Amino acid sequence: MLDNDRTMIFSINKVYEDDVKKILTMVYEALKEKGYNPINQIVGYILSEDPTYITTYKNARNLIRRIDRDDLLEAILKSYLNL
Repeated sequence: MLDNDRTMIFSINKVYEDDVKKILTMVYEALKEKGYNPINQIVGYILSEDPTYITTYKNARNLIRRIDRDDLLEAILKSYLNL
């Protein structure tokens, strides 16, 4: 039986977090070069996990699929909060 009152704790290590940032930057640049709004496309991907939001240009789709969405959100939130 699962205890639904417990808070799930997870954390990504610094090396992986740096990789996430590099991949996200490459995906952003590929989307921008193809004329897309990178922020809208990446948000669409995060919310739906539909890889078609990300272009195949410069292997961006395969790159972003290497990152677990939870890890991606954690890295973005940490960056936003300057943690």
